[in-house]
Amino acid sequence: MGEIEDAIERADREAFTRRPPATLKGRIGYLLRQLGSARAVAAELGITADSVNRYRRGARRNPPHDIAARIDEAVRSRWQPQVRKRRRRQAAATGITVETRARFGYTAAPGTTDDGRFRRLTVRLPPAYAQRLFDAREAGAQDGQLRDIIAEGFKDVYFQDGGSRAMGISDVSINDIDYLDLDY
Repeated sequence: MGEIEDAIERADREAFTRRPPATLKGRIGYLLRQLGSARAVAAELGITADSVNRYRRGARRNPPHDIAARIDEAVRSRWQPQVRKRRRRQAAATGITVETRARFGYTAAPGTTDDGRFRRLTVRLPPAYAQRLFDAREAGAQDGQLRDIIAEGFKDVYFQDGGSRAMGISDVSINDIDYLDLDY
């Protein structure tokens, strides 16, 4: 996953109305209900179906740290899908706030500076950019494509202020992301 994909996932998790199962047995049970069989859960986690059944029965209680992390990630990525969809629909209607510290580069008119530099920005992007971002993610877009959508939103909202300034800037790019958080 890329930085933007991770930021979307973190923003989705902030919307949870209930906590995911805390126990190993509860998490494995949830994955079994979601995926249908021990074999499917095993394939998802990269372990054997026998190990999945041992975790389900409680015969094994302490998986290795990397397997425990994979179990946790698999549960959290599937937890409360309707809540996630509702939040994304709401964000597509109201917009998203992007907070980042990254190097922004841009193409500008001759005679002006277009050197990229680190900026710490918090910008509210309009609903159209939120919808494009979510649609691209659902379509399986790569991190570079998601960056381009956010960079275009920054160009429109921050650099050009909706068309009232810096009209000579044509291409904005986001490079060297230090951190990026989304809120919707």
